[in-house]
Formats: sequence, structure tokens, C-alpha cells
Amino acid sequence: MAYPYGDILFTEAVQQFQTAAGSREGYANMVRNPERNQGGRDIGPDEKAFIEARDGFYQASISSSGWPYVQFRGGPRGFAQVTGARTIAWADLRGNRQYISAGNISQEDRVALFMMDYPNKARLKVLGRAKILSAAEAPDLLERLMLPEIRGHAERIIEVTVEAFDWNCPAHIPQRFTVEELQPHLGPLQDHIAKLEEENARLKSQLAPESE
Repeated sequence: MAYPYGDILFTEAVQQFQTAAGSREGYANMVRNPERNQGGRDIGPDEKAFIEARDGFYQASISSSGWPYVQFRGGPRGFAQVTGARTIAWADLRGNRQYISAGNISQEDRVALFMMDYPNKARLKVLGRAKILSAAEAPDLLERLMLPEIRGHAERIIEVTVEAFDWNCPAHIPQRFTVEELQPHLGPLQDHIAKLEEENARLKSQLAPESE
């Protein structure tokens, strides 16, 4: 498949909207010519680096009622790891014990992952089939996934076999920064403010009238 992402998602209804908007031919060329698109199935170095640099992503699953469900999965950078040419895995930690995603995946393995890099306005979209593994089934993999920074009890492993991925355009992605990302810039500013406050306090003490 030249463009598996399009093969999966560009349904007849989608193509009708593309035709009406005038974008159909361009996307059809992407499907026919792999060099014209930024998608694939095999995870390359760029995708691996991007995935393993994330501290969170959005995961969509499908319930037996037909309703989609979106969950935010978070952890230290590198908690989601590329474990094979087409596989991504992470430790599923105990949370609020609703188990909606786990239940959905046990019945319908198709999932979608949205991985965002807000500072650089980049987005990697992944379609895959998820599998639930117990700690007993894959102890070595669980040990690999449980980074020292991870706090919590891992109840299972989620492993996703990639069916397609696509790099999305940066349009309409807001730039957002975490405290960690801002710290290199905030640190010197905070130091400067502290020095100014010290200087201000010193000058105030010099100007204060001496007590009688």
C-alpha cells in the first residue's frame, strides 16, 4: 500500500467531501505515489524519536455500543516505546478503575493515537490494533517499559501493531509549553528578579530614617 492511512480512512463518504472541496485529486496522488505522502506502516527513525519523546498522547478506542472513547495517556518521556518495526507498547498503570479503554480493546482492537508536539506544532497520527498483555505473559517487556521515573502499579501492557501513520500539517495547532520546557528560560528570569528584590530591599533599608 502506497498510503495505508488513506487506504483505511478515505472512505467513499470522505472522498465525496474531498471532491466537493477540490482536494480529492491531490489525495488520490498521495495514495498512488508513496513519495508524495508522509505516511506509512513501518516505524522509521523519525517516528521512533517522536513517539519516545512524548510525555502523553490521546488514544481513541471503540466500545461495543459503537461509541468512540478518547483517553489521555500520560507518563514520563519515553513511557511509550517503539518495540518493533511496527509495534508501540506502554505499561498500563492503575487509575480510576473504570477500565473503559481496556474493556473496549478486549472486544474491538482498532485504536487511533494522536501524538502531539505542541511547542513545535507537530502531530503524528497512528492507526493500529491493540493487544492486552499481562505481566506474566511479557515480564521482560514490562521491566523494559517500567522506567525509574514511573510511579504506580502496572496492571497490564498495551501493545499496538501499527496499521498506518501519517504526519499532519501544523495548521491550527496551538503552541503550548510545559513548566519543564519553560524552565531553561524561567530560571534566569527568576534569578534576575531575586537579585532585583534583594537590591530593592537594600536600597529601602538605606533610605529608611534612623530610629530615634
